[in-house]
Amino acid sequence: MMPDQAANPAITGAPRLLLRLEGFVALAGALLAFVQVEGPEILGAPWWVLAALFFAPDLSMLAYLGGPRAGALVYNAAHTYVAPFLLGSVGFYALGGAGFALALLWIAHIGFDRALGYGLKYGSGFSDTHLGRIGKPR
Repeated sequence: MMPDQAANPAITGAPRLLLRLEGFVALAGALLAFVQVEGPEILGAPWWVLAALFFAPDLSMLAYLGGPRAGALVYNAAHTYVAPFLLGSVGFYALGGAGFALALLWIAHIGFDRALGYGLKYGSGFSDTHLGRIGKPR
């Protein structure tokens, strides 16, 4: 085991595969729900705006301009299911369908990232994630 692997442990083997599969299921389920609740019609936006909204959580990467620890904190906050589930709950009951539809897109984005192997970040750098290192080995 390399020294940075000890400092930044990654899930491996079958658990890693299951987490990526879980991400795919979250992606598929959220997109199916988005279509079923007529999310595109509720938001009243062209498809390219929906695509931009889908990728909006990645704007959190800009926090890396403040350093790897700040970047990881903001990125992880935008890439856990907590905030979109809160938005979905509030959106469903208080904000109308648009808040719920946006939450579904956010959940789909997180699932998409997990399915591709992009995990939550460690403060040591963008490439160090709980699902393993992204990019070329050091």
